[in-house]
Amino acid sequence: MKHLLITIIGAGCLVADITAESSTATVAKIMQRISRHSFHPLRNGFTHDRTLKENGVVDLRDQDWQIRTLAVRDLLLLGPGSSSDVSGFLDHANLHVRQISARVLGLWRQERHVQPLKQILNQDAEPIVRAQVAFALGEIGSRAALDLLRERSKSDPSRDVQHQCELAVHQIEYGIKPEQSLREGYLALDERKFKSVRVGKSAPEISLRNTEGRLWKLSDYKGKKPVLLIWIFADWCPVCHGEFHELIESKDAFQAAGIEVVTIECHDRYRCRVMVGKEGEPNYWFSKRSFNEEYIAKIWWSHLSDPGGLVGSIYGVDPLAFAVHSEFINRPTTIIVDKIGVVRFAYYGTYWGDRPPIRKALEMIGDKQFEYVNPKRLKQP
Repeated sequence: MKHLLITIIGAGCLVADITAESSTATVAKIMQRISRHSFHPLRNGFTHDRTLKENGVVDLRDQDWQIRTLAVRDLLLLGPGSSSDVSGFLDHANLHVRQISARVLGLWRQERHVQPLKQILNQDAEPIVRAQVAFALGEIGSRAALDLLRERSKSDPSRDVQHQCELAVHQIEYGIKPEQSLREGYLALDERKFKSVRVGKSAPEISLRNTEGRLWKLSDYKGKKPVLLIWIFADWCPVCHGEFHELIESKDAFQAAGIEVVTIECHDRYRCRVMVGKEGEPNYWFSKRSFNEEYIAKIWWSHLSDPGGLVGSIYGVDPLAFAVHSEFINRPTTIIVDKIGVVRFAYYGTYWGDRPPIRKALEMIGDKQFEYVNPKRLKQP
């Protein structure tokens, strides 16, 4: 009998010494962990704080993100041989179970799961699940899904799902596969290191690749210049594009002040390249113009890929914290690291628009006065 030793240290401390035959029970335990958790509800494509009855999550200690993130890791640890068990949860009553099942199936990239994913794309009532399924079909890269994805990119009642279908079509047509680093990022998640950043302490090392595949390391700037780290959401986020335009307009000021600026996205390199106009030309509902030509000519900073949110989990940006439009994404986060490598400012947003303006971050670094609270920040009751 083939034995497989797997240690899972996820939320709930599920530890199993399992045989190949018992992976079904292990998948069920992980899914049960998800379904029993009381997540903040979704309203019109946004996470809705259950206490405040407003869009966002005010409690920075909230565990929704950790439950989702570690479930993805723990399922991946079981290996692709358990994919049929995971696929069996695509029609589960709990939308988070369905969404995470689709997320994992996309990462395993097995053609045999295309048909059940297509059925969910056609039938599921939750836009965020349909969007994740479109995402997964793009990762699997099956041409058998193209006709449905093209049709749903025009007919789905959610513009956000339409967008994910459009990107999936582009990914399949051009044969763009997710890099191994995406799966590796999830597998390397370690909850003992989550949210370990502290203001006044040395910043943990960051070693990530930009949209051209070049390695960027935080330690390269120690002793040379302060660093502004900005975690954004994704290419479909109008607030993020607004920040990009602020950065473009502020180029001279940042360079004159000798400040290194990077934006970071908890996605693989393909999705990050879409964000900066280097892949495809999406039909954004919030803009009548293409960003591609402007971004390629004017983006002067590094945009980094943080696969699986591995670095983000350490820096406290809570990967998979919020539903915004069509995805579960991270908290909007701004971190300032000074010239000697010490964290001077760490701001975690309570909703999508809760973050310091770009000019304010520049001002704080220049004045060495690291204080800011968004006037619309959600407050604990």
